[in-house]
Amino acid sequence: MEAKAVARQVRVSPTKVRKVLALIRDKKVGDAMVVLRYSSQKSAGIVSKVLQSAVANAEHNYGMDTDKLRIVAATADEGPKMKRFRPVSMGRAHRYVHRTSHVTVKVAER
Repeated sequence: MEAKAVARQVRVSPTKVRKVLALIRDKKVGDAMVVLRYSSQKSAGIVSKVLQSAVANAEHNYGMDTDKLRIVAATADEGPKMKRFRPVSMGRAHRYVHRTSHVTVKVAER
């Protein structure tokens, strides 16, 4: 039995989120929370909220013991891109892209 939580259209690029997810994959929930708390990256706070939501889902929906939970899967997929323009010299404009991501965390008892 697995419980999962998803955060969609988060304003952080998927590559930055994947670096943080690599730190917590296949760990106990308590250990992962400690790693995320002391990580200085913006995406660590987002992943921490998704992990807390997955733990709450496991406890409330499936009656799992939170002390025995492990992170089974943690993925960051690409969300919609927001394309914008920035004015530059001589009346021109350069295009830039705000990338978003969908963060998924699955936990299970082991």
